[in-house]
Amino acid sequence: MSVTSQARTPETAHDRLPGTEAAGAGQVGPTGRPMPDFPVPAPLSGHGPARVIAMCNQKGGVGKTTTTINLGAALAEYGRKVLLVDFDPQGALSVGLGVRAHELEHTIYNLLVERGHDIHDLIQTTRVSGLDLIPANIDLSAAEVQLVGEVAREMVLARVLRPVLDEYDVVLIDCQPSLGLLTVNALTAAHGVIIPLECEFFAMRGVALLIETIDKITDRLNPRLQIDGILATMYDGRTLHSKEVVRSVVDHFQDRVFHTVISRTVKFPDATLAAEPITSYASTHSGAEAYRQLARELIARGGAP
Repeated sequence: MSVTSQARTPETAHDRLPGTEAAGAGQVGPTGRPMPDFPVPAPLSGHGPARVIAMCNQKGGVGKTTTTINLGAALAEYGRKVLLVDFDPQGALSVGLGVRAHELEHTIYNLLVERGHDIHDLIQTTRVSGLDLIPANIDLSAAEVQLVGEVAREMVLARVLRPVLDEYDVVLIDCQPSLGLLTVNALTAAHGVIIPLECEFFAMRGVALLIETIDKITDRLNPRLQIDGILATMYDGRTLHSKEVVRSVVDHFQDRVFHTVISRTVKFPDATLAAEPITSYASTHSGAEAYRQLARELIARGGAP
């Protein structure tokens, strides 16, 4: 899909926060490292099998849903066929794409706990060409209890997704902010994990615990699972605090940290209210360019086809 939409309001200097612009190859980026060149990916000759990626952090409000929507939309712009899975009972991913999830009779919950449903019947198209959604609502909160007695309870989501993997290039799972059974299901179904990390020192405290959980799942349930990257979000290059947090994250996790950094901007909540990805709501905004750069970086790293 070509990028043809224009920003709906004039862009100001305040909109162009540092950290979201694609630095030229070789220039020092906001992570303090030379910025590689992430080329526009070549078109695919066909679709599938999909690489499944869990968007995971047990802390809330770090940008999981925003990243799932906008990374998915950016990948779709580059010709990838993308399926988004709302795996949070709050249903923010569904709402953020204009789906009235609370009115739906069937959601991802029904696929998890009931037999006889065809996953194709639950997939909804979005306004973005090549971007589909499996919605969720508050019903999903009951699934964690109901799955406890299931055989191979950690692998239910993997079974649910299996029939459509050959139809997509990327599946992005928006996890709830916890390390409970639903998140374990997502990590067991996934090939990779992206960890959005808010640029606040308190946000760093839980990352070690999350990585420990990922290591346990890799050891016991899903040996193919790997960390695709840690994504610094809500960055404000005007503050020393944001810069120090990013520097500390890079010191701790080295190459696991994406070069792309997502800056804080009012355009993200504006796009959410409009039920659109920022890539179509404000196509030329630096936030949209940041997610396009993230998509190119993910593909360049081998995290997406």
